[in-house]
Amino acid sequence: MPIKGIDRVRKGFKAKLDGIAKGKSEGAVYAILSQGAAIAQTMTPVDTSNLINSQYAPQIDVKAGRVSGQVGYTAEYAAHVHNAKGELAGQDRASGNGQYWDPNAEPGFLEKGFEKLKPGIPAILREHYRV
Repeated sequence: MPIKGIDRVRKGFKAKLDGIAKGKSEGAVYAILSQGAAIAQTMTPVDTSNLINSQYAPQIDVKAGRVSGQVGYTAEYAAHVHNAKGELAGQDRASGNGQYWDPNAEPGFLEKGFEKLKPGIPAILREHYRV
């Protein structure tokens, strides 16, 4: 005896998975990236504001059912500043624009922004995957 309604269940299941794989996952990745980037901005050193203003919005990529993304800075020197050791911290800048590594700025600011966000990621995921 054939089971009735199996096609309806399969279609419903596929629709639910598609919703998770597309909209919900993209939203969750975007939320994580944007919140991590916002935290990183609070630790980004500011001299002329070029670096902090070069941060770009989260870029989401969906390929073969996988959702990934990236965020970063477009200033040519961003990686150099990010990877600097912060040895000049507290010293006056030659430009006269405050001190190097102002009170909230930290080396590795982008990575540290996401490290600070890490404990909150499960809550972000729960919010986006709530049924």
